[in-house]
Amino acid sequence: MVNGDGAHGHTDEAESKPDGNAEVDGGEESNEQEVIVIQDTGFTVKIQAPGTEPFDLQVSPQEMVQEIHQVLMDREDTCHRTCFSLQLEGNVLDNFAELKSIEGLQEGSLLKVVEEPYTVREARIHVRHIRDLLKSLDPSDAYNGVDCNSLSFLSIFTDGDLGDSGKRKKKGNELEQIDCTPPEHILPGSKDRPLVPLQPQNKDWKPMQCLKVLTMSGWNPPPGNRKMHGDLMYLYIVTVEERHVSVTASTRGFYLNQSTTYTFNPKPANPSFLSHSLVELLSQISPAFKKNFTALQKKRVQRHPFERIATPFQVYSWTAPQVDHAMDCVRAEDAYTSRLGYEEHIPGQTRDWNEELQTTRELPRKNLPERLLRERAIFKVHSDFAAAATRGAMAVIDGNVMAINPGEETRMQMFIWNNIFFSLGFDVRDHYRELGGDAAAHAAPTNDLNGVRAYGAVDVEGLYTLGTVVVDYRGYRVTAQSIIPGILEREQEQSVIYGSIDFGKTVVSHTKYLELLEKTSRPLKVQRHSVLNEKNDTVELCSSVECKGIIGNDGRHYILDLLRTFPPDLNFLPVDGEVLPPESQRQGFPRQHRHRLACLRQELIEAFVEHRYLLFMKMAALQLMQQKANKDTKTDTPAITETSETPTESKPDATQTQTASSDSPSATDASTDSTRTTSDNTSAAPQTETEGEENSSKPTTNGPLELTAAQNGECKSPLEGKELEESIPGLAQAKELAETLVAEDGSCIDPKSREVVLNACKAVGSISNTSFDIRFNPDIFSPGVRFPDNSTDDVQKQKQLLKDAASFLVSCQIPSLVKDCLDHSAVPMDGATLTEALHQRGINVRYLGTVLEFVDKTPAKAQLEHFCRIGISELITRCAKHIFKTYLQGVELSALSAAVSHFLNCFLSSFPDAVAHLPPDELVSRRKSRKRRNRVPGSGDNTAWASLTPSELWKNIASEAQSYYQFTIQCESVDQVVEKYGLQKITLLREISVKTGIQILIKEYNFDSRHKPAFTEEDILNIFPVVKHVNPKASDAFHFFQSGQAKVQQGFLKEGCELINEALNLFNNVYGAMHVEICACLRLLARLNYIMGDHPEALSNQQKAVLMSERVLGIEHPNTIQEYMHLALYCFANGQLSTALKLLYRARYLLLMVCGEDHPEMALLDSNIGLVLHGVMEYDLSLRFLENALTINTKYHGSRSLKVALSHHLVARVYESKAEFRSALQHEKEGYTIYKNQMGEAHEKTKESSEYLKYLTQQAVALQRTMNEIYKNGSNASIMPLKFTAPSMASVLEQLNIINGIIFIPLSQKDLENLKAEVQRRQQLQELGKTEEPAEDSPLELEDKIPVD
Repeated sequence: MVNGDGAHGHTDEAESKPDGNAEVDGGEESNEQEVIVIQDTGFTVKIQAPGTEPFDLQVSPQEMVQEIHQVLMDREDTCHRTCFSLQLEGNVLDNFAELKSIEGLQEGSLLKVVEEPYTVREARIHVRHIRDLLKSLDPSDAYNGVDCNSLSFLSIFTDGDLGDSGKRKKKGNELEQIDCTPPEHILPGSKDRPLVPLQPQNKDWKPMQCLKVLTMSGWNPPPGNRKMHGDLMYLYIVTVEERHVSVTASTRGFYLNQSTTYTFNPKPANPSFLSHSLVELLSQISPAFKKNFTALQKKRVQRHPFERIATPFQVYSWTAPQVDHAMDCVRAEDAYTSRLGYEEHIPGQTRDWNEELQTTRELPRKNLPERLLRERAIFKVHSDFAAAATRGAMAVIDGNVMAINPGEETRMQMFIWNNIFFSLGFDVRDHYRELGGDAAAHAAPTNDLNGVRAYGAVDVEGLYTLGTVVVDYRGYRVTAQSIIPGILEREQEQSVIYGSIDFGKTVVSHTKYLELLEKTSRPLKVQRHSVLNEKNDTVELCSSVECKGIIGNDGRHYILDLLRTFPPDLNFLPVDGEVLPPESQRQGFPRQHRHRLACLRQELIEAFVEHRYLLFMKMAALQLMQQKANKDTKTDTPAITETSETPTESKPDATQTQTASSDSPSATDASTDSTRTTSDNTSAAPQTETEGEENSSKPTTNGPLELTAAQNGECKSPLEGKELEESIPGLAQAKELAETLVAEDGSCIDPKSREVVLNACKAVGSISNTSFDIRFNPDIFSPGVRFPDNSTDDVQKQKQLLKDAASFLVSCQIPSLVKDCLDHSAVPMDGATLTEALHQRGINVRYLGTVLEFVDKTPAKAQLEHFCRIGISELITRCAKHIFKTYLQGVELSALSAAVSHFLNCFLSSFPDAVAHLPPDELVSRRKSRKRRNRVPGSGDNTAWASLTPSELWKNIASEAQSYYQFTIQCESVDQVVEKYGLQKITLLREISVKTGIQILIKEYNFDSRHKPAFTEEDILNIFPVVKHVNPKASDAFHFFQSGQAKVQQGFLKEGCELINEALNLFNNVYGAMHVEICACLRLLARLNYIMGDHPEALSNQQKAVLMSERVLGIEHPNTIQEYMHLALYCFANGQLSTALKLLYRARYLLLMVCGEDHPEMALLDSNIGLVLHGVMEYDLSLRFLENALTINTKYHGSRSLKVALSHHLVARVYESKAEFRSALQHEKEGYTIYKNQMGEAHEKTKESSEYLKYLTQQAVALQRTMNEIYKNGSNASIMPLKFTAPSMASVLEQLNIINGIIFIPLSQKDLENLKAEVQRRQQLQELGKTEEPAEDSPLELEDKIPVD
């Protein structure tokens, strides 16, 4: 998460309200409230359940009674009860009451668990819960991607829990029993990339069978006279001992009846074993059930809670083993009953999604508790809606939902299911004909979703958007939307009161909409503008014309069709008569794109505005300087006009780094408009964590002004930037002056100064003449939109601004991305992290070809080889995905697995003539298929897919790469591509599977066989949806997290730690226990615990971070790999050496699979492995890893880098331990030379190295002497004892900390004072713009990489 957030740098944490609408004077009371929430203390109550001893339970006053119910249903000794009430002194507690509102409930109160009579609903819930308990260790739900289950393998490598509860934790000399040799495929240089180890076998998953069958009986529902005896439903059960029984669920509980499979006899059996809980009944009739159920629950409770809590959104696994398909009553019932949402919790069956989504938005948000409640409700409804929409979209494509317009052809059909509206991503009724037909119809939903996300983040009261989820499944794109009340009863023409339904031919406007949209105009940078309608009247809009306003029957103002929220990207939109700036032209722009909906990303707009703001400040400052200088003479005017013309053409600086790009509005607008709302910070913050930790190390607390001139787009190199700053004395003061001018909103006393601002505004294209304010008109270049004559100037300006933004992307953002990859502040590891890195800088993926071309022309190309490789594999798999999409649309359901395996064979197998297996004829009755053709969206020849050949597919991929990305692949087969670009087939398989939702059987595939194809149809297990949706944010928690990061940067570790703990509580409050942002929070906390010397706490937090990363991001996501590395370090520090090694080996396996061995991250990983092996005296093995790290570091950091010096030193230490002093000396000399050249003789690093060289030389001489002595005197030589030392754990740990970028701070008061002084000195230096390259990075580095060079 990025904290380039100047506005919040200084605010007191408690006050950083995420929301500009909170009145400022209410500050006092809201602080009180916040403190209440934060300081709330829990208390303990006693709980007495039937048949168990009373036990204590810690509760908090905010909790609902219901939460105690949940705890009891999870506890080992009470988990079999579901139908009970809690009573305090004989009074039944209301399930939905908060504990603090219950009279007489206090510390030490006794709550009694009282069994209640069952109803049909309660009996069903009970059976479902028992089934969940029986399945609690079974991973099949995670493999099948249902109910938000996902995989986690950490416990296999740590042998259970890492804390004190672990099975065996011996401290100290674990050395003897460690087997350190990794499997062959993990060793450096191994070419083998097996797939099976991706999912190691968990012995806990071998299911302990408690029952053979538990299903609903065929005698349901009970007939009338049995209902009147209290029968609710009948179950059929087969025990492990093969006893078949029939059970009645009655209001009093469960008992055996006398029915058999074919005769109905509901009378109680003798004995009937009447029990309130099904578990008690089964324990009496089946000894095996009793024994295994108890064992199962013991195991279930021992698992880390993070292994079993549901994730907020479903994560799918692209590989799975062959799972046995067992009978399961609940699963069968779920699939076929109309269980649409989760009706059993909600009266009135289906959920009104729109009402829920909008009501949660309307909740109050004046103070922290209210905001937490509101954000939690919004998040919960969103994740439920996403799940329901996904389920519905799959049902639609699978042909299980009736269309609302069944008469039309399949492409044009629309569907409603569970109060959600579904439409397919095809161009129906030629709506998008002008814009690119089906390609535009495919792009529009994601653009629209981005619009919904942006307006949702701005969060203006009274303006409503639709719940929107975009699902790609089986080659179709489905948009799921919540339904505006009343929209289905009226024609669209009547209901649209703002915007246009025909792309601008007819346009209407509405004052209320203008007023609401005006509030979003500043944060979203949308300019209010006028267009002409069909009668040539002027109509005012504050959004693009397609954006429609509809007032629902509920009286709410909805906006929809937000596909043009952000301005068009002129690099991909050739317009007759318009010429792009030379920077764009040089890269071959403008280019024809598939459709005309290509937009700039919000991140780009933010970065561009930030860049312009710096330019603006600079101009104003320079002019003020001139005015000062020219006080006597009157020659300043021409100078001003001169300067004001340059910037529009000025080449934005290639080495520009965007520190604060993510949150630019915070700084920009703060200085221009004191009343602005802060809510746009959240909108801009990117959705990723990884990068943020990189950026967070640059202290941006003083807003954007401390960035040096190198950012300002005029100077060509950072050096010139520094000179420029120095050559103008007092530029900093001038900037401050400029700030004050601008802040006064143009009402400055001095007309001269006003003129300065006016000139600067004109120069940077600001829409206001008195302050800096850049906004875009999204309708420029929209076909069919006409502007009134009086706005020609304005339109010209806007066109220029769009051209500048397009060329800014090419000339600034792409070079800045490449520079960040060169200095390793961005380290993409796979397709997803590469895409994230592009998006963070506002670069769309359609620029991937351009980026790769740019890298190809970079002089330091060799140091970007990993980037190229990932980029090319991403480009190829995306082209394959485009082709796969249309390929799948022609496949009927019965041939799906055959078609998918055939496609993968053509894509990855070296077998030259892959032949498809058509399904056997006896199943395909000709008559039937003709009838059904109309039902499922696919049409055309259903076996055309079978004729695809590998060479044809690769031709198509090459031409797709050329036409979509302008990138040339001169390869005709997968083997040529692998050869030419150094790709791995397993990586390509992972990327294509993840992108298209394919799930394959986990086994070893032989891709390279020329005699048989790699895949058969049995290998394709499933095809999952790929889902895009809005991620609602926890704004308060995020601000706490940011202030915590800022504090840590300033060296206040304790305070930082407290703030981040607070953020963690708030995150948990909003998101529940599982979320990527909580993961980032835990990682940082663990790091702080570690630095402050609390190793066990670090271990516990990092363990949670790893589990969460596996569950929420996936078991082989790059973030997960990094979390494994951190955990290994903390394990080592806690003396758990074998665990540390297992974790590092796991990380290395995953990294090999995700991106191969040749990657800068691998050097860090191998240094870690080498050091740990050195510590356990496995010297030869250690050398293999350390020398590999040395090779990779030399390649990616250049041979003169300090990283390489450190690598040499580590290798030298191992040679010393092996007593091979000559090799040790050789390596240490290399290191010494680097230190001497980079740091000079006097630096402590150089001195340390030189000391070590002396020591090695002495040891070498001593050894030589001893050897000579032995030669001379034979056996009776007097031998000097030589010191062969195994390295101490402490020294190994010290080196581990150094390579992982952790530097300890001795926390005495005096040290802290010095540290603060040092930080301030650094910051002042930075403001002066002459930061010296610090030799070893400041001790405050909390980054994940060490940027020592």
